Amino acid sequence: MVTISENAQNHFRYLLSKEPNDTQIRIFILNPGTPSAECGVAYCLKNEIEESDIKLKYNQFFVYVNKNIVSYLRNAEIDLVFDKLGSQLTFKAPYAKSHTLFKNTSSLEERIRHFLNIEINPHLSMHGGQVNLIEIDQKNSIAIIQFSGGCNGCSMIGITLKETVEKKILASFPEIKKIYDGTEHLHGKHSFY
Repeated sequence: MVTISENAQNHFRYLLSKEPNDTQIRIFILNPGTPSAECGVAYCLKNEIEESDIKLKYNQFFVYVNKNIVSYLRNAEIDLVFDKLGSQLTFKAPYAKSHTLFKNTSSLEERIRHFLNIEINPHLSMHGGQVNLIEIDQKNSIAIIQFSGGCNGCSMIGITLKETVEKKILASFPEIKKIYDGTEHLHGKHSFY
């Protein structure tokens, strides 16, 4: 999944030695599968560990990664590079912005998130909005989504939900039987209409 060089591991050990005992490392990607994807590394406190995290063991520390971004981290590398000015931590993740989703190896959540980012959000972003998958109610085959930005509180959201988002998700993912909008819509200056 992620290769962390020995130099980078030494650097993490050094940084963690200055933090409280239970502090570990988290690898994350903001907006995975989109052109605006950004990779990052942060401290992870014990109370920030989530059920959906995968725990990777290294010598004297752990790295936590949310299982939903694992496929975006294929062939990723973290290194500590030295130059004339000092050292810099580098994080290369060639599949962070887009990756090939394989029906048999990617989870339904991953495939729907990728679908929203590629098929729906580029259109919604023209109005300053976007939609994200919050979770899937497996028992009832319901995809719970949330609108933000210009879509939140927009007077056209009912049409956008039924005619664009719901219609396309149901047509592309037969496993999903219903879409539920979990957004607390509040009309304001941010709303497109």
